[in-house]
Amino acid sequence: MRKAYDVLVRPLVSEKSMLLMGENKYSFEVAKDANKIDIKRAVEEQFDVTVLNVTTRNIRGKVKRQGRYEGKRPDKKKAIVTLKDGDKIQVFEGL
Repeated sequence: MRKAYDVLVRPLVSEKSMLLMGENKYSFEVAKDANKIDIKRAVEEQFDVTVLNVTTRNIRGKVKRQGRYEGKRPDKKKAIVTLKDGDKIQVFEGL
């Protein structure tokens, strides 16, 4: 079984994620090899909440250039977690 700090990389803070918080949905960047069960377990363990649904999305890194040199940003995986009514994650509430 994986540890919560290995699964959850960081919370995602953007305009869209702030709007989703009104619907009791929270966004995280997660490990690329994490599945929905791992993500649910990690969020419940780390924040002491009840997770109803987990939606994941793989995001491919963009190809960027600087002069004649070309590189690629790393791939990421994003998860949107829906919590039970009444549950909140305090990390996001202070923002």
